[in-house]
Parts: sequence; structure tokens; C-alpha cells
Amino acid sequence: MKGTIARACVVVAALAVLGTAWAHGPTRRKVQESIEIDAPQAKVWAVIGNFQDMNWLVGVSKTEGEKGNEIGATRRLTLTQGATIDEELYKYDADMMSYSYRITAVDVKVLPVTNYSSTLTVSPAPDGKAKLEWAGAFYRGYPNNDPPPELNDEAAIKAVSGLYRTGLEALKKKIESGT
Repeated sequence: MKGTIARACVVVAALAVLGTAWAHGPTRRKVQESIEIDAPQAKVWAVIGNFQDMNWLVGVSKTEGEKGNEIGATRRLTLTQGATIDEELYKYDADMMSYSYRITAVDVKVLPVTNYSSTLTVSPAPDGKAKLEWAGAFYRGYPNNDPPPELNDEAAIKAVSGLYRTGLEALKKKIESGT
């Protein structure tokens, strides 16, 4: 009888662990992209360092905001198709040429993520060049189990990676061509 109870307890414990694993839900995902730009760090920072100005990002037609580069500053990005993304600055270090922000409001049809935060950092690269890194962390757009394909982890990672790569490549072109 003692052995039967012990085995039953082991089975119940194993089922509880499996149930917890199955019910877990989404995992925070991270994306990091970087690019070398043939320009000094200060020149790259001069283009990206103002939280209130994101006109360098492809697809952004207008940026409006309040409080400049102060912690807690906000901005609204209006995209070319009319959708908006609201963001808030939570870290800013001009000396380190870095800032971090979070999205406070976005339609998952525009960017299939939730709880998104991101950091832009300019650092030195060889031969007087600059390295711009854009790193983000987020959850997929659908918070429950069994997300639809357009809101799953793969869709979120693909969207953020694509945004970062496109943005970095356009910024490189803009700075290196002087336009």
C-alpha cells in the first residue's frame, strides 16, 4: 500500500509539472541587429540621438513628442500608411550614445508584439567608423497558447528583425551619402 501511494504521488507530481509546462504561454524573445557605418560615432549619434526625431526610420512619416530626451519623454510615430506607435523613453545617456525606450501603444496588426522595449547604441568600430546596434525584447502579439500564425513568435521575430535591418541599412545609406 505504501508503495502504491508513493507511486501515485510521483505520477501526480509529474502530471502537475507537465500541466504547468503546457500552460506556460509565450516566452520573451530578443532580437539584435547591428551595422557598421563609415562615419564617426558623433555623426551617427547626431542623426539618431534625439528621441523626438525618428525621421531616419523607413516608414515613419511624422514624429511628435514631449519632454525631449528626458526620462519619461514620449513620442508618437505616425507611419506612412497612417497607423501610430506610442513610445516612452526610459534610459538616455548621451555620453554613452545610447537610449532605451518602450512601446506603450501599438496595434498588433502593425507590429505583432506586446511588452516591447528596445535600445539603440552607437559605439566605435575600426578605422574611424561607427557601429550602430539596435536590440529589442518583446513578447509575441498573441499572449495565449496556440496563437494565429500572424501573431506567433516567428511572426514577431521576423517583423522586429526586418524593421531593424531595414532601418539600419537606410540609416547607413543616408549618413554615408550625406543626404
